[in-house]
Amino acid sequence: MPKYIEMPKLSDTMTEGTLVKWLKKEGDTVAMDEPVAEVETDKATMEMSSFDEGTIYKIYVKEGDAVPLGTKLAMVLEEGEEAPANADAPPADSPAATPAEEPEAEEAAPAEEPSSAPTTASGDRVKASPLAKKIAQEKGVDLSGVSGSGPGGRIVKKDVVSATGGSAAKSAAPAAKTRPTPASGEDQRLPLTGMRRVIAERLLESKTTIPHFYLHIEIDAAPMMAIRKQINADAEKSGGNKFTVNDFVLKAAIKAATNVPAVNASFAGDAIIQYGDINLAVAVAVDQGLVTPVIRSAQHLSFEEVSVAMKELAEKARTKKLTPDEMQGGTMTISNLGSYGIDFFDAIISPPQSLILSIGAIVKKPVVNDRDEIVPGLRLNIGLSGDHRVVDGAVGAEYLAALRKYLEQPVLMLL
Repeated sequence: MPKYIEMPKLSDTMTEGTLVKWLKKEGDTVAMDEPVAEVETDKATMEMSSFDEGTIYKIYVKEGDAVPLGTKLAMVLEEGEEAPANADAPPADSPAATPAEEPEAEEAAPAEEPSSAPTTASGDRVKASPLAKKIAQEKGVDLSGVSGSGPGGRIVKKDVVSATGGSAAKSAAPAAKTRPTPASGEDQRLPLTGMRRVIAERLLESKTTIPHFYLHIEIDAAPMMAIRKQINADAEKSGGNKFTVNDFVLKAAIKAATNVPAVNASFAGDAIIQYGDINLAVAVAVDQGLVTPVIRSAQHLSFEEVSVAMKELAEKARTKKLTPDEMQGGTMTISNLGSYGIDFFDAIISPPQSLILSIGAIVKKPVVNDRDEIVPGLRLNIGLSGDHRVVDGAVGAEYLAALRKYLEQPVLMLL
């Protein structure tokens, strides 16, 4: 009995998925858990793996199609298995199952051929099914030179396929998509992807239902940059892990949350849920928008483990290999735009969390030291956006004070 590759549920809020790219084609063999396609969910574009092994006999959903969960995308046959009689017809739940694509229905003779039917050189009309005409038009086949095998010599789908020497599915394959280049001054209407639509919905929900408040601090980044330079110099010699500025920020944020656990919480209507684990979500920019992979139980990880975990998650995000589990369950978030040259910004809270930190760039500027001297300094601006139903201003200030302590005395977070 044939098996089907179906559109899976790849996130907790996903209701449909867009087939972005097939990694396999008809006739290819697939193994269990082998990636077969790239699918865009409401949160990210990721690889979809096969739950069966065999050969892809038929692909029903073309690249770019958005389909509901459970839609049959392709048929997989085991070795030696015969395809069923209706294998070429898209299943009922496939978007390809339209009258123009259904061979069984198309091959029935119409009551009368349309007046625009192809003709032979002698002027006689060519008898052909609508699907046969469609395929012939797409492939540039002259039906007057095709012999029909249908009732009364009528040309049907398989006759045109034989004449083109290929399959109808392959002949009708869409051309590669290219980015349109609008004329100067021409407006473009860009349909929302699933991810952008959900980003829009969730951020609107956040700004209209969560009472945001904002706090800001400027820290002395010189001690952090000095110890980072020492650690990375040693790593250069030993081949060890190198640390980014963001690694220091992540570790400090985790340590500060263990000191002030009230910020690691969410509003639940008639209660506040204070989480036992710090599941730190980190915003990562990708081509389609933004994803927030999660470092789980971060309070139990060493500085190096946090750094390695973040590098692995960022690489998975860029290569579309994040799993659903790696993108959900965050209890607080960090968004860092420092590498984009942004000195300071306020971020929007990601529901149901109650806190997000916004990290700017490290800026070289004149500062006044303890002796009232103006000297060169390195400063880092950090913003806190809090849900005032959960986090009061004093609690947010206490958290930022702890964050400052760890970033200005970075040796404390290495202990």
